[in-house]
Amino acid sequence: MIIPFNRPFCQGKEFEYIGRAITEGHASGDGEFTSKCNELLEHALGVRKALLTTSCTHALEMAALLLNVEPGDEVVIPAYTFVSTVNAFVLRGAVPRFVDVRLDTLNFDEKQLDDVISDRTKAIVVVHYAGVGCEIRTILKKASERNIPVVEDNAHGLFGSYEGRPLGSWGCLATLSFHETKNFSCGEGGAILLNDPTLVERAEILREKGTNRKKFMRGEVDKYTWVDIGSSYLPSDLLAAFLYGQLESRTIIEGKRALIWNRYNNALLDWARNLGVRLPYVPDNCVQSHHMFYLVLSSKEERDNLMDFLRKRDILAVFHYQPLNRSEMATRLGSEKSCPVTEMLGDCLLRLPFYTGMTELEQDYVISQVLEYKGSSL
Repeated sequence: MIIPFNRPFCQGKEFEYIGRAITEGHASGDGEFTSKCNELLEHALGVRKALLTTSCTHALEMAALLLNVEPGDEVVIPAYTFVSTVNAFVLRGAVPRFVDVRLDTLNFDEKQLDDVISDRTKAIVVVHYAGVGCEIRTILKKASERNIPVVEDNAHGLFGSYEGRPLGSWGCLATLSFHETKNFSCGEGGAILLNDPTLVERAEILREKGTNRKKFMRGEVDKYTWVDIGSSYLPSDLLAAFLYGQLESRTIIEGKRALIWNRYNNALLDWARNLGVRLPYVPDNCVQSHHMFYLVLSSKEERDNLMDFLRKRDILAVFHYQPLNRSEMATRLGSEKSCPVTEMLGDCLLRLPFYTGMTELEQDYVISQVLEYKGSSL
């Protein structure tokens, strides 16, 4: 039995909807299913406007454009995140100011914010790691005191919540990912969520290659033209059709993933306690998205040994982010700094296989093999 780290999932109507998009003659961007996805996200999350994009990376790039990030600006970003989170702003000339993450949730450490904000801070970007909300209320309070916009990178957290409010609905902007590895997928895709109504019109323009085509399509102007910078951020409606088939079945998908997460957690509690391994932590004021299940081992040696132990048993477990604060680019940008928790996670965190279609038999095999591992010193 070979257990992959991830496997794409199809709930039921995805291919039917793709066929409908083709037969109805609108397979390019902003067709019927793009609109359906946008509307579903707006209603479910309570955001002013949702716009599908070709990726979460492109949604983040749109966020940097909407906030008018320019050379010399600084953007506060957690050191433990995917490179897209920082690249989107560096592409506009910004200098990242990295913040370490908390040891409990692995989220942005809000207590460090005062140390990195300056007169040049243009934005604060937070990540809801593993779909567990960061302390967004505290971060927003500190940001509002300096009139600094907050962007939520919510690639992991769709339909999770903090204090009863959906992740992605707190900052002025938020982004989503529909990559193959995410809870809801169309292979490659994303979305930008706009909670600030003043940004909606320009977001439509940026997404339509810098034109006011959306106004033309709504009959608000008699022709459309080039009015701003922009790019082609519209996904094909074929991808949106597949995604809509997943989003409309979100209760089923969420239930499957919650069951997998809870089975891992319950089965590994005693093993983890005996070996000094940390399991994911979810605060009482958060409802998580059940995006991943990870282990934090006591050392890099232990992490690598367990990863190799599982690989030899045909189980693909993987490490996650490498510390951005110690990257080659951070050195070139003059942004290298000490982030001890991030650096420890880069060495010690291991993600177990986790995908919506995972069977009990597959998961039982993974659990049984993890439980067989007694540590490299034994």
